[in-house]
Amino acid sequence: MLIEFQNKTVIVTGAAHGFGRAISLAFAQRGAEVWACDVLPDELDETRRLCLEAGGECHVRTVDVSDRDQVLAFTDETVQQYGQVHILINNAGGVLGQVGRPLEQVSPEDWQAIFAVNVTGAFYCCQAVAPGMKAARYGRIINISSGAGLVISLTGIQAYAAAKAAQINLTRQLAHELGTWNITVNNIAPGFVRSNPNTERQWQSFGEDGQRKLVENIALKRLGAPEDIAHAVLFFASDYAGWITGQVLSVDGGR
Repeated sequence: MLIEFQNKTVIVTGAAHGFGRAISLAFAQRGAEVWACDVLPDELDETRRLCLEAGGECHVRTVDVSDRDQVLAFTDETVQQYGQVHILINNAGGVLGQVGRPLEQVSPEDWQAIFAVNVTGAFYCCQAVAPGMKAARYGRIINISSGAGLVISLTGIQAYAAAKAAQINLTRQLAHELGTWNITVNNIAPGFVRSNPNTERQWQSFGEDGQRKLVENIALKRLGAPEDIAHAVLFFASDYAGWITGQVLSVDGGR
């Protein structure tokens, strides 16, 4: 299966490391014009360097996706330079450094912060690209959720589990709303991957016994890598997935 993205413009949020960096690199290697954003400028620069080193094109901007004005300014710049956003990858999210606590200890600010980046940010980005995709009668939107949106979260963070479930249902709703314009909206639900500082801290917190148990509960008996998530995204973004929308693909090694 040959998947290429020549003459396609792709936005990847949360691209400073982990899944976002792997996704940006995968698209850049296949000919796409990649626009990568995050709130971590130094790590974003490293993402750009890797894309350019691989022979691809990558532009980076510091954007907080929970700020609608920043999202609109970013997408407007992209459209002004390249005419259309063909593919949107809503990857920004995570636990924002939070840890699991009893629900009565969770502050309103901590609850809202996780929803703001995981759900509201994805909503703002979809809002921003939808008019251009409708006009072109073409678009691919892929949201990166989590297995925590389908079952309980290993993090123990109530807001994270709830936000990822909300993002999954947002995917289904938008798939029906935007399908008339040949815009597909799908979701990837990754299993546990050691992909960034937060997941690395979580992995270490399990201890040897917990790590062993987690791996033993995976059908393939091994952890995945960020590239495994990127490859699933490439499929949903490709013409091979042109009649697939509103779906959630678990990429977790088998549970």
